[in-house]
Amino acid sequence: MGALVLTEGANFAPPGAESFELPPLFGFVTKPMLLVVLSVIIIATYFLLATRKLKVVPSKGQYVAESIYDFSRNNIAREQIGSRDFKRFVPMIFALFTFILMNNLYGIIPFLQFPTMARFGFPVALSVLVVYPVYHYVGIKRHGLGGYFKKELAPAGVPRLVLPLFSVIEFAEKFFLNPLTLAIRVFAAMFAGHLILAVFTLGGTFLLTETSSFALKPVSLIAWIFAIGLTFLEAFIQVLQAYIFALLSAGYIGAALAAEH
Repeated sequence: MGALVLTEGANFAPPGAESFELPPLFGFVTKPMLLVVLSVIIIATYFLLATRKLKVVPSKGQYVAESIYDFSRNNIAREQIGSRDFKRFVPMIFALFTFILMNNLYGIIPFLQFPTMARFGFPVALSVLVVYPVYHYVGIKRHGLGGYFKKELAPAGVPRLVLPLFSVIEFAEKFFLNPLTLAIRVFAAMFAGHLILAVFTLGGTFLLTETSSFALKPVSLIAWIFAIGLTFLEAFIQVLQAYIFALLSAGYIGAALAAEH
């Protein structure tokens, strides 16, 4: 992006993709790496403390922990996988939802202010190394290798004339596009949201401190108001994207386990 010139000697270079190129803090360790490790510690510590002394009348911490678990268990895993098979996948769906949620919320936490899912490698790792092998494994285990490929690539009812094209499309979708699009959804949302917040925040600061025009200085307040409003919108999107990732993951597992119709 080019620099915006408002006054002589004052150039505003809007943030771009380079904003996500964080230098290593020490050795090869970067800020996103530390945030990922920190998220695991935060999640584990919170749920261990919240459920250490369970009560019939829950405390606020216990209530929040139980609500998150119940949401992951019943609203995501049970609904997408089915009441017959969902229980063994609850830990995975719960872990995916809370892990992605915590790493997304970093984007609006002061001083941290970097959603780690905006680094493409992290959602790709979750999709390709966790979700992808699980749903293919359980499908093959349930139906057998031949039965699974037949169910996915040549289901009953598809006319023979279009079956070759259908099989190619389904193969590309099930084995290549699904894991890729699963990662892209959360990555793109976090990348774009972080970039937009940075533009309004830094732009408002630039207008207030770097311009000599008094007519432009009040515009900085408008930019900051937009930044505050977008922060609330970004928080909603962060929760939504964690939910969508977990929901689609459970949906893929449910589809792999389902009998051929």
